[in-house]
Amino acid sequence: MGRGRVQLKRIENKISRQVTFSKRRAGLLKKAHEISVLCDADVALIVFSNKGKLFEYSSDSSMERILERYERQSDPERQVISNDSESQANLSLECPKLMSTIEALERNLRHFLGEELDPLSLRDLQLLEQQIANSLKRIRTRKNKLMHESISELQKKEKTLQEQNNMLIKKLKENEKTRTEHAQSEQQNLAQNSSSSIQPPAPTTTIQFSSLTIGGCYEAIEGTNKEAETQSQPSTNNVIPSWMIRHVNR
Repeated sequence: MGRGRVQLKRIENKISRQVTFSKRRAGLLKKAHEISVLCDADVALIVFSNKGKLFEYSSDSSMERILERYERQSDPERQVISNDSESQANLSLECPKLMSTIEALERNLRHFLGEELDPLSLRDLQLLEQQIANSLKRIRTRKNKLMHESISELQKKEKTLQEQNNMLIKKLKENEKTRTEHAQSEQQNLAQNSSSSIQPPAPTTTIQFSSLTIGGCYEAIEGTNKEAETQSQPSTNNVIPSWMIRHVNR
């Protein structure tokens, strides 16, 4: 036959009440520890005996931190104040860390500049030398890359300018050839115009005698003789022999 349900009420016997309190308190502390370990929970337990004795358990090392968290969650106004105080506390904790970090960086910078090397040991100097050598290697690699890129860009520009120069030279030659052909055509046209403007010499008048007429017009024969004398190369067909003139004069 199983146990019946135990009715919860105040134990009247003082000794029994004290024994029950001790047993239940130990079990309660054990359960609080188990739930904090198994469930990774923040647990805070506070127990006061009937005589005012305090019994407490905290999963964290500080009971006050858990209580402050409880107060922030329970009171929004106090939560804002506690957040400000917590942020100020965090800043006050972070400030020394940042100051130490800045000092370390400034000291390393002075070491890279070759200053304050006396406190350094041989090992520190070797590490510093290795860091500087690695830095110089990276700097030279970057510099060479930029120089190669700049040279490639200049070569492309040179090629473009050379192509443009060749095109200009070709255009100049074509223009010179065009001007030369135009000048030659103008000279030919001028020569043709000048040759066409020169009139041919007047044809030589030939006097034909159908028959020898004694007592003809002597003046016509004399005018013909004068025109024949003015020409540079007179034709033999236009010259009247002297014996015929004497015969006419008779």
